[in-house]
Amino acid sequence: MFIQTETTPNPSTLKFLPGKVVLESGTAEFRDETEARAASPLAARLFGIPGVTGVFLGYDFITVTKDGADWQHMKPAILGNIMEHFMSGQPVLASGAFGGNGDDEGEFFEAGDETIVATIKELLDTRVRPAVAQDGGDITFKGFRDGVVYLNMKGACSGCPSSTATLKHGVQNLLRHFVPEVQEVEAVA
Repeated sequence: MFIQTETTPNPSTLKFLPGKVVLESGTAEFRDETEARAASPLAARLFGIPGVTGVFLGYDFITVTKDGADWQHMKPAILGNIMEHFMSGQPVLASGAFGGNGDDEGEFFEAGDETIVATIKELLDTRVRPAVAQDGGDITFKGFRDGVVYLNMKGACSGCPSSTATLKHGVQNLLRHFVPEVQEVEAVA
């Protein structure tokens, strides 16, 4: 098995491409070991490596976020654990674990804004998310109120130094161009 690695705009995150499907649909993000152990044997394995602080699973990639540890020392352990996991035949997500990305959970917007929200989601799904996935992350819709679009930053995007520029100069400009009701874009946790 050959696993490629790619850097991301976030120096604390590396993208790993195992050459096979990781999640058939949606995404999954884990920010602590307890949550990972309950939902994903693969993420649990990766959290067993000292210095791992986050695991994000996409269609054909895994992004791993670290604390101050050095990639040079962590990368062989991460590659080994990913390879062991796929060779073991274990599922990526535990049986019964949520395999989607929870996009619709806790969304908020005013009644009457359904058409605007549908357009925003369409633009995010077709123009923004594929580009952001290339960098090992994801951006999902959280809400729309008073001209402000609220988005969740996931994977490599979460905590990335360039995420503000991506939001303000990329996503905000795109949405304002196609949806005149959009005045601003903000990241939420």
